[in-house]
Amino acid sequence: MAAKTASPDFEKSLAELETLVERMEQGDQSLEQSLKDFERGVALTRQCQQALKTAEQKVEQLLQQNGQEELVPFDPDDQ
Repeated sequence: MAAKTASPDFEKSLAELETLVERMEQGDQSLEQSLKDFERGVALTRQCQQALKTAEQKVEQLLQQNGQEELVPFDPDDQ
């Protein structure tokens, strides 16, 4: 059940990160505000990376439970 709550948090963090990047790219902020946004962006990036790592571990566990212990790289062209 934890996976269901992790996904919205990931999506929310990613959306906030995109907003911060757009705001910083405009260049209209003060140095102080840019630094605050950068600091928040670093924290959000870490949260997103952790959520992705957790999801990857869950996939690995599910594959092992199904007897598929060999992981193959994801290829988006296979879809």
